[in-house]
Amino acid sequence: MSPGAFLKLYVMTLPVLLAADAVWLGVVARGFYRRQLGPLLRPDVQWWAAGLFYLLFVAGVLILAVLPALERQSPGRAAALGALLGLVAFATYDLTNLATVRGFPPVVVAVDLAWGTVLSAALASAAYRLAGLVT
Repeated sequence: MSPGAFLKLYVMTLPVLLAADAVWLGVVARGFYRRQLGPLLRPDVQWWAAGLFYLLFVAGVLILAVLPALERQSPGRAAALGALLGLVAFATYDLTNLATVRGFPPVVVAVDLAWGTVLSAALASAAYRLAGLVT
């Protein structure tokens, strides 16, 4: 994939992640996280940090899951590699917190690992399909 096509795919994929995570964090799981993490949550979200995560994560999904799947012309590979990347990325955050943050709830770890896996598999699958529009 050319750098220009990659950039187009990146720009098309980023809103997919933002929309999915906005629905998850803002609607579906909002009460769950408030109940489980209440005193640990910041009253002022550090948007620059969240934005940096999203920018990096899309690049990671495209490079580590979608591009290898495109080489093999395998949408299943995109989903599988995306799922693995999501599991590893979310496990890095959650298991580190479980190991180091007093009172970090194990149920949050379980929910986040499931969400990260599903989100990343779906994102990689969507990006794989979107790649057909830019190549």
